Amino acid sequence: MMDDTVKRRILQPGETRQDRPRKTALELGQAWAVIGLFLIVAIAALHYAGTILMPLALAVVVGLILGLAADRLEALGVPPMLSAIVLTTALAALVTIIGNTLAGPLMELAQDMPAIGQTMVDRFTPFLQRFHWLHLDGLYNARGVTMDKMLENGGGILTTVAGQVTPAIVQTLIFFVGLVLFLAGRVSIRKTLIVSFRDRARRLAAIRCINAIETALGFYFATASLIYAGVGCCAMLIAWAGGLTLPVLWGFFAFLSSFVPFLGVTAITVSLALAGILTHSGLLFSLLPAIAFFTVHTLVENLVTPAVMGRRMEINAFAVFVAIIFWTWVWGAAGAMLAVPLSLIGKAIFAELAPHAATKPKLPG
Repeated sequence: MMDDTVKRRILQPGETRQDRPRKTALELGQAWAVIGLFLIVAIAALHYAGTILMPLALAVVVGLILGLAADRLEALGVPPMLSAIVLTTALAALVTIIGNTLAGPLMELAQDMPAIGQTMVDRFTPFLQRFHWLHLDGLYNARGVTMDKMLENGGGILTTVAGQVTPAIVQTLIFFVGLVLFLAGRVSIRKTLIVSFRDRARRLAAIRCINAIETALGFYFATASLIYAGVGCCAMLIAWAGGLTLPVLWGFFAFLSSFVPFLGVTAITVSLALAGILTHSGLLFSLLPAIAFFTVHTLVENLVTPAVMGRRMEINAFAVFVAIIFWTWVWGAAGAMLAVPLSLIGKAIFAELAPHAATKPKLPG
């Protein structure tokens, strides 16, 4: 025989959910405890399995963005697998072209790093020595460490970077293979998700959620890419006019970092300020590139982006910041890039499934 608690949870014939007795405080506490434990385990799994889950999540997001292009190719009679291979190859070719274009400036930057490091030491050490509580001289003398030795031992950084090459290659392969398979089986995955629900209302809700996610990601990526490409061009011109070396790199990193709100613009602004201080002697002229870029980025984010994207792409700034911090901790830099797309997915699902989404009252006026 079932116990009374189980009987209370099973709806009897002719009984509605409103007729059931409310859960006790102990039952609610047990339910929330189970949810909390599940969240802790899920977050730990995301963190420790990031080597596999991160490229797969990136493949799904990119696959959703390329979904419209895949649909158009399939409408022309191209088989799903062939269209997936074509789109993935085009993406790989684009990444290769960008990599080859930036290879020269990156090699030049790597060769200049010792000189840049020495210049930074010469410029900032006299300033930092004014703060006696730092005890810089005592620290270096006590450990027998000099600035020159620190620069000579910079090869340890190269060893660390080399140790990350193999995981990066594995993640790249996982990403491209996952992207091909996701694009090829996107329609079947969609059908499976819809059919998994029994009643018609939930199936319609699943269809609305999938359509909303694809529309939101496609619109955001296409629009943001154009806007941030303009920001990158402005950064390149600012770096060139400010007398900074490698303006192409500045433009590319400004474009890439713009997809990470708050942290991206902060990193580029600080980098431009440091580069200006290392390049010029006057403080005001040194900070002009950083001030100009920050002004341009602020105008774009507060005037251009809202006017083009509208309120449907608007997400609470604090929620975006928390998402960036969380996904950066979970998956590193790639997680920071995925924070906004994942937030858009969550917002699209919530907008379609929230109780107030189905019935929107018409306010007077």
